[in-house]
Amino acid sequence: MANQVNIGDLALNEEHRPTRATSEAEAPEFVKHRINCWDRFRSAKQTPDRSPGSNKDEIKIQLPDGTHLPGTRYQTTPMDVARSLGAEVAERAVVAVVNQELWDMNRPLECDCSVDFRTFETPEGQAVLWHSTAHMLGEAMEYKYRGELCIGPPVEDGFYYDIYLGDRAIGEEDLSDLEQRIQRIMKDKGRTFERMELTKDEALEMFGYNRFKCELIRKLAEGETITAYRDGPFIDLCRGPHVPACGRIKAMKLTRLGQAYWLGKAENPSLQRVYGISFPDKRLLKEWEKRMEEAAKRDHRKIGREQELFFFHPYSPGSCFFLPHGTRIYNRLLEFMRREYWRRGYEEVLTPTVFDFALWETSGHAANYRDNMFSFEVEQREFGLKPMNCPSHCLIFAHRIRSHRELPLRLADFGILHRNELSGALTGLTRVRKFEQDDAHIFCTPEQVESEVLNYLEFLKHVYTIFGFEFELELSTRPEKFMGDSALWDQAESMLAQALYRFTGRQRDEPGGWRLNPGDGAFYGPKIDIKVFDALQRRHQCATVQLDFQLPIRFDLRYAAASVSPSDDKAAPPEPTSAPDLDGGDTAATCREIHRPVMIHRAIFGSFERFIGIITEHYGGKWPFWLSPRQVAIVPVSDRFLSYARQVSQRIHEAGIFVDVDASDRKLAKKIREAQLAQYNYILVVGEKEQADGTVNVRTRDNEVHGERTVDSLISEFKQCMERFQ
Repeated sequence: MANQVNIGDLALNEEHRPTRATSEAEAPEFVKHRINCWDRFRSAKQTPDRSPGSNKDEIKIQLPDGTHLPGTRYQTTPMDVARSLGAEVAERAVVAVVNQELWDMNRPLECDCSVDFRTFETPEGQAVLWHSTAHMLGEAMEYKYRGELCIGPPVEDGFYYDIYLGDRAIGEEDLSDLEQRIQRIMKDKGRTFERMELTKDEALEMFGYNRFKCELIRKLAEGETITAYRDGPFIDLCRGPHVPACGRIKAMKLTRLGQAYWLGKAENPSLQRVYGISFPDKRLLKEWEKRMEEAAKRDHRKIGREQELFFFHPYSPGSCFFLPHGTRIYNRLLEFMRREYWRRGYEEVLTPTVFDFALWETSGHAANYRDNMFSFEVEQREFGLKPMNCPSHCLIFAHRIRSHRELPLRLADFGILHRNELSGALTGLTRVRKFEQDDAHIFCTPEQVESEVLNYLEFLKHVYTIFGFEFELELSTRPEKFMGDSALWDQAESMLAQALYRFTGRQRDEPGGWRLNPGDGAFYGPKIDIKVFDALQRRHQCATVQLDFQLPIRFDLRYAAASVSPSDDKAAPPEPTSAPDLDGGDTAATCREIHRPVMIHRAIFGSFERFIGIITEHYGGKWPFWLSPRQVAIVPVSDRFLSYARQVSQRIHEAGIFVDVDASDRKLAKKIREAQLAQYNYILVVGEKEQADGTVNVRTRDNEVHGERTVDSLISEFKQCMERFQ
């Protein structure tokens, strides 16, 4: 394999040449400063020459099929490996996975390793391509506005970049010019991304003109690796990785503008945000644009207005007013989940909304979540509106001595929650301040964890199948800031991984299996995140299951184990070892009598508000009968048959079906059409013949005519639809 890159001097064979989009003439002074720093630091980082053919430079590269290739340390790149597997592999690969770590295709390998590749069709490939395009957007914004760039990450549906411009605002009319600048960068086939590791002092010197970058650098721990990336004249503080070359990005579109506060805090400077999306093929952009057109028709805010389901008011930002028909949907979901809880051994509880902040100090939320909480003072005591139910459920568990016979204890709570989301982040039902969850916490023994997580996953599969959702699973592991002992975290992550293997029958990253999401766990424990795909194949985060050893320790939760006779060798538990003490006991005797439960946090809908927003768009406002807020409309041919229409309505109403009578004086055809547009699942026409025969004439919102039916047979059909979730 060809030796293309020497990681010692981090120099690419191609010189960085400015393009028309970033000419020397229009370059801000700080761009020249960055390039001077880059060249000086790169020169200082050259490593001594290595003897060609030295054994210590030879490495083994394991491919996904288990075969091995030879390579040279600090010279062979993943791109070399991809090319050896064929031109198509090299052309489609966006990023490499080296020893389970995302790795630049042009970054030399450093030791014996496994190498795999990710294309744009994978979440990792999409994130890398979008992140690389964000750098191009950052360059275009710097040259156009000469402001201070902040952060530019990939997100679920593309990327954005924030920039500080003082009082200046970016307008919609600016997007076309920014797009043209980015397109010129994309067309520069010689542009590649180059990585360099920096010391903290070097990073502060290179980005000293930008207070926001410097703030990020100063917050990094001593010894933490700092990296910058360069493509053409643009250099940015960045962890990477990036696409092999800018030319990999064939199509892009800037989608919208927004505003944000630096680091999400309202007391910090206000930033201008530009969003976009990009693709490795122009065809994919066209397909995306068609999906967006359909998504605009399905926007839950639009359907919510048209169907009179809900609204928001500035007197209570981020708090939804559910109108009667929206409340029907809400209550159907609640009733459905309550029935499932009853079948599956959950106990419903009610807990307060306001707590002394001492509770949040105990739980750790005061230290990790205070900025997202609403707080106030009463009689010189600080209180907070609860943003989640878990601490109050710990109080329920702890209010008396528990026996092992009570476990697993599954506590469900539909209580009202509040989170202090920034006003600029509020978006219809998908981002609110006041919400309710199908929230539950399971207290169990360590031995019960796997079966409880499996039961939850089967529960989730049952629910999502009813709504027509496909889903994917991710195991999110220990974040940088976490509570507790790392050994407990390792054990918790292992438990969840085993449950995922048993549920899917697949190992990590196998087709139909599950993926790892490193560092994205909650601060108190690892979790499985479940993302559903709606009718437009968009991903949505709804369900989650989180394993928690920390709150039971912080709240000193305990349960009494079975009595064991010391002489009964078969029944005696094993003696304590040096392994992590899950029971929290200090002596062998304590371990045998009192144990610490494990806490499982779980939800399936997530918040009712967000879930309703998602299914509104998933169904496009055409609700299935069992969930529909407008199930039946009765249309009398004339006023003479209004009395009979109301008699039929009463019988259907008593059967628990939502039914309305159109008592207007409009023409029959107009009434039927209005009922169809209002998305009534069934339209029942009654006239002289139907009144005489005790029947109704049935048609659907899709204008399918089913003819005459008796009211009894129709009610029976309605009940079957409800029972079968049709």
